[in-house]
Amino acid sequence: MTAALLNGLARLGAGTLEQLRGWGHAAFFFFDLLRAAPASLRRFGLVVAQIHAIGNRSLVIIMASGLAVGFVLALQMYYALVTYGAAESLGLIVNLALVRELGPVVTALLFAGRAGTSLTAEIGLMKAGEQLAAMELMAIDPKQRVLAPRLIGGIVSMPLLAILFSAVGILGAYVVAVLLIGVDAGNFWSIMQTRVDVWRDVGNGLVKASVFGVICTVVALYQGHETEATPEGVAYATTRTVVIASLWVLGMDFILTALMFSTP
Repeated sequence: MTAALLNGLARLGAGTLEQLRGWGHAAFFFFDLLRAAPASLRRFGLVVAQIHAIGNRSLVIIMASGLAVGFVLALQMYYALVTYGAAESLGLIVNLALVRELGPVVTALLFAGRAGTSLTAEIGLMKAGEQLAAMELMAIDPKQRVLAPRLIGGIVSMPLLAILFSAVGILGAYVVAVLLIGVDAGNFWSIMQTRVDVWRDVGNGLVKASVFGVICTVVALYQGHETEATPEGVAYATTRTVVIASLWVLGMDFILTALMFSTP
């Protein structure tokens, strides 16, 4: 019994140390990317190309999802609010739900599943094809030339995609609430203008989206860079990207919400 307990504790300790070692390695990887970012900005064309590529990979699904969320959110909120005679607050509820929460979070989850997996597979295939090793042999830093521009592209793209998600969602809610249900259009828009604060609501939503952009992009690049140079390794890395990035986004969303909106 004592030997089994000691073996269990030994395995637990070894697993904990291995996990901490992995987190430390990921932290050093992130700091290396930050050090390489200023040099990458001097090659502005690479950054612009990555913003275009990463944004386009997620644009269609972001806009389609935003429209669908706006449709459903307007229906659900209307049926709930009309019970208490508060249907005039529909525009406000939809706007706050999108710009504060659903826009950044759903955009990040979709980004991780679409652009994040693509980044992981791209970097993983470059590693499997020894392209990153060839760059190092030619005295070219892969983090500066390949990884950092993608990091910047992801950080810039995420807030833009979140803005599009929220804007399309609000338009979708307008179509359902005003054109289908019959809510007064003036009331739908005026309550947004008077009750939604640009800095507290929209600004904090963009801060969330930027943080999520860092998380999703760094996770995707790290998983691609550290994957085994085999087809199975690349496939497994793309799966880990979605799972790890999604969990980090959901956990960080709670922390940011508690910090941003805990006081009136």
